[in-house]
Amino acid sequence: MDLELRHPTAVIDSAASLADDVVVAPYAVIGPNVTLGRGCTIGAHAVIAGHTEIAQNTEIAAFAAIGTPPQDKKYQGEASKLIIGSNNVIREFTTLNPGTADDSNETVIGDDNLLMAYVHVAHDCRIGDRNVFSNGVQLAGHVTIASDTVVGGMSGIHQFVRIGDGAMVGGGSMATLDVAPYCLAVGNRATLHGLNLVGLKHRATDAESITAIKEAYKTMFRSGLKAKAALQQLTQDKSDPLVNQFLTFLSQSERGFCRPENGQNGTVTP
Repeated sequence: MDLELRHPTAVIDSAASLADDVVVAPYAVIGPNVTLGRGCTIGAHAVIAGHTEIAQNTEIAAFAAIGTPPQDKKYQGEASKLIIGSNNVIREFTTLNPGTADDSNETVIGDDNLLMAYVHVAHDCRIGDRNVFSNGVQLAGHVTIASDTVVGGMSGIHQFVRIGDGAMVGGGSMATLDVAPYCLAVGNRATLHGLNLVGLKHRATDAESITAIKEAYKTMFRSGLKAKAALQQLTQDKSDPLVNQFLTFLSQSERGFCRPENGQNGTVTP
């Protein structure tokens, strides 16, 4: 361990496990059940608490509070976990809470995510890879967000909501129902405003798949069919992987899913 990497004012519990090259800035506090992988950097006054595991090359900025107890009255101090992957950037004043016994006992965040300032990720959330959460995004408990999504600034995601792969939630929105993969949702309460075509192109999606997902969107949300009938019609042709993912996500929705503003928010019941 290179002591020059750890500022003398930092408080690091002797039971914490830090890779030799972890950098800890002034006045940071790291608790006894924390594990930090190689290349991590911890900013000034940040707090890393609880049973928190952070993989390599993740940056925690100043004043972040990582692994502090869930904001849930049902939480009774159980030793739940917060697991964070590699190459994440977690900016100032972000708060990330571990899981609870009411769910999986884990909050899990994948790799290569950018969480801008003042983001909150509550207990039992599950987040994939390469997501961007802009300033002030608030995730309630039990939220699931896939990969390659963008959530605009000052947006809120209701508990138990799922956001599918490649979806985008516009700034200042409140999503209370599931947002299907590759869709764009905006508003309070959020409704669909077409596909996230910019995101699809950034993923280098081929033209055939973009056409296929466009047709699936039209059938699902613009044909006038009820949700169950539209899904039944679309599942007759499941040749495109993006369409398959789109349909599987919608068929598994428990809360119901966002639809365009001129339609009703849908479930798969008739």
